[in-house]
Amino acid sequence: MVIFLVNAGKTDRLTSFKAEILTRIAICYLFGKDFALYFNNFYKESTMSELKSYETVSSSPSHSATAGSQAGTAAASEIMNKVFMWMTVGLALTGSTALWFASSPLILQLTPMTMIVLFLVQLGLVFWLSARVMSMQPTTAILVFLVYSALTGVTLAPIFLVYTSASIGTTFLITAATFGVMATYGIVTNQDLTKVGNIAFMALIGLIIASVVNWFLQSPVMHYIISGIGVLVFTALTAYDAQKIKEMSHQLQGESQDVQTRASILGALSLYLDFINLFIMLLQFFGARRD
Repeated sequence: MVIFLVNAGKTDRLTSFKAEILTRIAICYLFGKDFALYFNNFYKESTMSELKSYETVSSSPSHSATAGSQAGTAAASEIMNKVFMWMTVGLALTGSTALWFASSPLILQLTPMTMIVLFLVQLGLVFWLSARVMSMQPTTAILVFLVYSALTGVTLAPIFLVYTSASIGTTFLITAATFGVMATYGIVTNQDLTKVGNIAFMALIGLIIASVVNWFLQSPVMHYIISGIGVLVFTALTAYDAQKIKEMSHQLQGESQDVQTRASILGALSLYLDFINLFIMLLQFFGARRD
């Protein structure tokens, strides 16, 4: 697989990251589904993407170095802006698709088998995007991300048949506020959140195992415990991922626009999944079921 990064060290780290995100996607898509929701409305305990920081090259302080640093900061900010822009576009597409599909007669055509097929298509898209994003054309990476976001909207549409629109809207606002605070913290803090991210990932594995056990137990109490811990896990992952994306943006500031666009899509996918999973976890507590 061709990686459009010159530095060999960067290539090794990016390759390692992609292998790790694929492993996490596999774990979460195999086991992170809650079949207790409306027929097979999938309940994602998805992957978090751990964006490894790249090696920085130190330079002696000088006027030119200071000017370069300022230019680099501006470039890094542009990458971060792209990440959050594409994440927002993805969420908007997911939400609008879910609303449209929930009000369409097509939703009555959703059967467990249809949901499984849609899930397999989603799985293929996210695997392809995560594995090949740095060798794709930027427009292809964007298109795949948008198609994945739209399909997620289709698979999430049944929540409108389970919960009231008002409670879904309230949960979305709570999720947005929580996500915004934690992402901001991850970006501005000087504390290294690597340990937090590692602990959160181990907790995610525990949640997946607990979810599998609860498939057989069908315990409502255990379900709420899993959801509560899940809220904490994805809250921590939001801050962790935001920090790693910030580090990535600084290390990619000298790369081409195409590389930066590809990396911004990968970062957007990471934060998008954090948001979606946090929303679904919170919905277990704040969602008011229809009578």
